[in-house]
Amino acid sequence: MNERDVLTGEFERHRRHLQAVAYRMLGSVNEAEDAVQEAWLRLDRADTGAVANLGGWLTTVVARVCLDMLRAALLVVLDTLAPAERLAFVLHDMFAMPFEEIAPIVGRSPAATRQLASRARRRVQCAAPTPDPDLAEQRRVVDAFLTAARSGDFDALIEVLDPEVVFRIDTRARDREAVHGAEAVAAQILTRGRMFAPLGRPAIVNGSAGVIVMPSDRPIAVVGFTVSGGRIAEIDVIANPDKLRAVTVRT
Repeated sequence: MNERDVLTGEFERHRRHLQAVAYRMLGSVNEAEDAVQEAWLRLDRADTGAVANLGGWLTTVVARVCLDMLRAALLVVLDTLAPAERLAFVLHDMFAMPFEEIAPIVGRSPAATRQLASRARRRVQCAAPTPDPDLAEQRRVVDAFLTAARSGDFDALIEVLDPEVVFRIDTRARDREAVHGAEAVAAQILTRGRMFAPLGRPAIVNGSAGVIVMPSDRPIAVVGFTVSGGRIAEIDVIANPDKLRAVTVRT
């Protein structure tokens, strides 16, 4: 039996597992088979002499192939998740792969990969953050956010944001991907939103403490906040003129 026959036998031994990983990622039997076939082609071309764990190596290759396919074709299996979130969630929660092994696949640190999986898990389970019921407490937190944004105080923004805060903006110009994490959201606020912060006025948005940005008699943005556990867990900005026309401002 030559070396290629040995590799073929090893590959066939892991095929069912690889097919399962690919199917979980892609949601299509045919595309999963394509991903597994691509993994075989890469195995056939690779020097695997120094590979101690061929099963783990093949799982990594299949995961990377699937991630490339998802990015290229914009396929959505778990349609609320970004590709890296989906990969971290599937490999860890469904296949018990350690975060240390997933991290190089998604190009993040193990800690950041853990956050990806946690965020994906929460969204898959539809476990939206529970808003604090006290409107006065909501207002205190939102006012602290506005003060920090107006003064450009990055550390104060981090203090008032939940570590896994999500920032979303709806504009007519183009769809923008949500921003995740306190540091990324704080940077977004200070980079693009600081000029608008002085124009923000306290408002009630969908029954919760919010902000309306209104330099004249019509708003240019409405900002809704979800305050949970004394911190801001979600920020939703409506800056789409078509939607803002329907906004009624009561003073």
